[in-house]
Amino acid sequence: MYAVIKTGGKQYKVAVGEKIKVEQIAADVGQEIVIDQVLAVGNGAELTVGTPLVSGATVTATVVAHGKHDKVRIFKMRRRKHYQKRQGHRQTFTEIQIGAVNAA
Repeated sequence: MYAVIKTGGKQYKVAVGEKIKVEQIAADVGQEIVIDQVLAVGNGAELTVGTPLVSGATVTATVVAHGKHDKVRIFKMRRRKHYQKRQGHRQTFTEIQIGAVNAA
């Protein structure tokens, strides 16, 4: 059984036992969270698509870790204008492990 969930403005296809990195979630490591924004639930050839959400469907997950992705370097330059700007950014993430997909 799998589900398509929405968290942090992005959509993820998840199944039981998977580990995924999502946008930062305010939860402690080891805490169990419930994601109720489920867009679709599939089981083999059967697929339930919500409008926009599947009513009563939830996904339970456990927070494994928090961290930062690799640094993305930003370099801006205007030729012949003596302008150069360097920046860096590290996006924070939360790694979660999917425990159960509950379709109502």
